[in-house]
This record gives sequence, C-alpha cells and structure tokens, in this order.
Amino acid sequence: VEMIDGVTRRAMSEAGLNWSALDGVAATAGPGLVGGVMVGLSYGKAAALARGLPLIAVNHLEGHALSPRMTAAIPFPYMLFLASGGHTQLIIVNGVGSYQLLGASLDDAIGETFDKTARVMGLSHPGAPTLEAYARQGDPTRFPLPSPLMGKPGCDFSFSGLKTAVATTFQAHQDRMTQDPQALYDLCASFQAAVVRSMTDRLTNALRLTPVVRHCVIAGGVAANAHVADRLRACCAQQGVTFHAPDPAYCTDNAAMIAWAAVERRAAGLGPDALDVAPRPRWPLTDLQGVSL
Repeated sequence: VEMIDGVTRRAMSEAGLNWSALDGVAATAGPGLVGGVMVGLSYGKAAALARGLPLIAVNHLEGHALSPRMTAAIPFPYMLFLASGGHTQLIIVNGVGSYQLLGASLDDAIGETFDKTARVMGLSHPGAPTLEAYARQGDPTRFPLPSPLMGKPGCDFSFSGLKTAVATTFQAHQDRMTQDPQALYDLCASFQAAVVRSMTDRLTNALRLTPVVRHCVIAGGVAANAHVADRLRACCAQQGVTFHAPDPAYCTDNAAMIAWAAVERRAAGLGPDALDVAPRPRWPLTDLQGVSL
C-alpha cells in the first residue's frame, strides 16, 4: 500500500511513458497471497477508472505460461513446465486461456523445496541461488538421495521425502560440514541432482503422453537455475522436442509477464474485465476461459 504508487511512477519514468501513452491496465487478480493481490488489483482498478482505460485481470500463472512468447515465436500447443516457489505443474498450453493439467506436486513445490532445504543447511537468504552456486562446486554422487516417484507412471511430483532425506543427512554430517565446506557443496549438488532426476523423469512421461507437442517451455523462478534448464533442454532433445527458457529476468515473478499476458488476451479477443472483478487467492489455470489456436 505504501510503495505501489512510487513503484508505478518509477516504472513509467524508466519506460519514458506517461498515463496518456497507455492502452490499458493489466493487474494480477490471483492466485497468490491475497493481501498483495488486493493491493495491486485495487490500484489497477483505480488507474483504469481514473484514466478511462480497459482493465485486464490477469492470472499470475498465465503470466508465467505465456512469458516465453515475449522473446520467441513459440506456436501453440506447447508443454509448460511451471516450476516456482508455489507451483510445480506440467501443463499443455493449447492457446491463450486454454490449459490442460497433466501433473502437479502432491506436496511441496520445487522452488519451495529448494528454499526449505537451503534454510535447513543454514545458507544465506535467498537460499535457492546460494544452493545452486554451492552445487556447482560439489560432487552430485557423494550422498545418495531419493527422487520420489522416479520411474512411476503419470506426471505428478513429490518432494517431501527428498526434503526429509536431505535434512537427515545434513544433521548426521553437520560437524563435518562445518569443518569441511566441500561436504556441504557435495550435499547441495546431490540434492540438486535428485530434483533434476525427478523433473526429467516426469517431463519424459508427459512428452510421451502428448506426441502432438513439439515445443516445451519452463517458467517460474526455478527456470533461473541454469543447471535445471540445461538438464531439461537435454531431456527434450532426447524426445525430439524444442526447449525454450525465458530470459532469467522474466523467470521470477515480474510485471512484464503480466502485461504480456494482457496483450495476448486482448489480441485473442478476451476481455476487458469488469471493475468489480474479485481477487482470488486460488485460481487454477484450468478455470480460465480462452481460445485454442
């Protein structure tokens, strides 16, 4: 509430625009922590009303789903691997607003698993980038860790067992890791390797179930992990599928992807939305109305 007006003014100043240059207002309407969603959506409604502009209420997950199309001409349909702090999903993107869920995490999201594991190890905040940096210096084979659901049919994920295994291993070797940083690097590398094994296994299942899909994109904060992106790219290559990852700046939550989703929706003839649209803490992509192209 205190910052949004100044942030908006700064963004417009850096873009070299003023209110009269805008064609519409895009605002996230969910899903997410409803306090933050309410602030942004209320500000967007006020701006749209005051300036007489159309309001486009954007699903946060659709912002991630369409973000790779900001910088690459990726045709529909494509496979979306949504990997963030709050969501882990494999989705077929048939068109703007048209999504088919193939699998999701049964417990923790991938990004959440990275963050919680980093916290257990006492790594500096934000934990996930630090864990990734440590993993680059480690041996991924030193500590045997499970990849839950590995080899099982379907496209769902599970990471709670891996998280527990890492915590147990860290506690058993904590004294050694305090004295020998290499042991900590090796545990980080072993954890990251276990996550990637699960991701590639589940993605392989999804791609085999959908032979019509010839493109795959990763979106969400975990997409900023270079090792994860590289392994998923190799996995897609084995299946004859082209892999796309957005620029790291567009992987984590950002305003550009929300604006882009609004552009895509308007181009598809969807919207604008009424000014009484309500914020939604939960809003599955499969609930959206859209078009298949």
